[in-house]
Amino acid sequence: MRDHGLYVRGMGGPNGLNGSSGAHGIRELARRHALLPLRIFLGVTFVYAGLDKLTDSSFFHASGQGSLGETLHAVRDSSAIPALVDLALKSPGGFGYAIAVGELLVGLGTLLGLWARIAALGGALISLSLWLTVSWQVEPYYLGNDLAYLMAWLPLVLAGAPTFSADALLAARRRRIM
Repeated sequence: MRDHGLYVRGMGGPNGLNGSSGAHGIRELARRHALLPLRIFLGVTFVYAGLDKLTDSSFFHASGQGSLGETLHAVRDSSAIPALVDLALKSPGGFGYAIAVGELLVGLGTLLGLWARIAALGGALISLSLWLTVSWQVEPYYLGNDLAYLMAWLPLVLAGAPTFSADALLAARRRRIM
């Protein structure tokens, strides 16, 4: 489709799928949008995780059932980086808000494709910190989900959000202006 002098990637051109037809065109369309399901999954998951934390008042407490403080105390001695847990324990509420807001911003950035590589890097860093602290002791390692999330973020760090994204629209606008 042509939009303000721009062919939106994968949306077709004057001859169908960017001049292609048949199986080749479908394969090209699939290749261009291969990261879209991953973007949607990670974006929705991180938005949900952030909102879930922000709406759970017990999460931000230093102690008590369901609190971040309780979780941090439970994993401190088995984490890969106890100093990181100690840092979070200095202010569990502040750390909890930082994680929750970070997850929310990462999720929204990923869904919108706005500063997608930066959002993906943020998601990877959050997942890495959770893997090295909260889920480090999970055995066998593949049962812990934070490592899988870390690996899922890496393709988006490398590729960004080339289709159906604010980044793609902004890049097209910059090209039109120049």
